Amino acid sequence: MDIRQLFARNLRAAREVKGLSQEALAYEAGLDRTYISSLERGRYYASLKAIERIARVLELDPAELLRKDEASARSQ
Repeated sequence: MDIRQLFARNLRAAREVKGLSQEALAYEAGLDRTYISSLERGRYYASLKAIERIARVLELDPAELLRKDEASARSQ
């Protein structure tokens, strides 16, 4: 799994845990909803500034959005 796919998976999971829609996350982060959607589908690489904004809204350390879990680490 490349870093873009890893970020996409972690972003979606964190957003769902917080109970936020893509639209709500985008609004709170000052980003466009279609950008959030594209990030979650792994279509774009997120900028560091976007990662920072998203992490702030999700109340996470930005590194959490790039962290591998045990299952994905073993499969590589």
